[in-house]
Amino acid sequence: MTIEKVERDSPLAEALLRFAEGCSWTEAKEHIAGMIRDWVFTDWEAMFAAVEDGKIIGMASAMKTDYYPLPEVFPWVSCVFVAEEYRGRRISGALIGAANRYLREQGFSRSYIPSECAGLYEHYGYRYLRDIVNYGGGTDRLYVKEWEGKSHE
Repeated sequence: MTIEKVERDSPLAEALLRFAEGCSWTEAKEHIAGMIRDWVFTDWEAMFAAVEDGKIIGMASAMKTDYYPLPEVFPWVSCVFVAEEYRGRRISGALIGAANRYLREQGFSRSYIPSECAGLYEHYGYRYLRDIVNYGGGTDRLYVKEWEGKSHE
């Protein structure tokens, strides 16, 4: 299994679009597919795909914004999803790790992940920061991971 950064208008981008459209994440799949279809990624923003035997089995993104009215909070590791039959193999951790290595290369010293649940992202070095309210009015937990290095934030 490899984690690959997805480039615009590439065969991998087309495959990622099909993966997002067909994934079981009903609350987010149309939004994620639309982001890929319209390629809304600017500057350093990026999508990552977990690929095994030529097939996409997971995805994640590095983004300036997420589903929260918090412009001062960035960068986000978002869109983390692994196909059900591949779960339990630490693929989400590999995706998150790739996104964080990329963000570090871009000069960031931290990343944020939102979640509805506790106890998951702590396994990947994140710590709970505070509760946040999303655009839909729901409350989620905000996690942060910090690392050494310069920052342009």
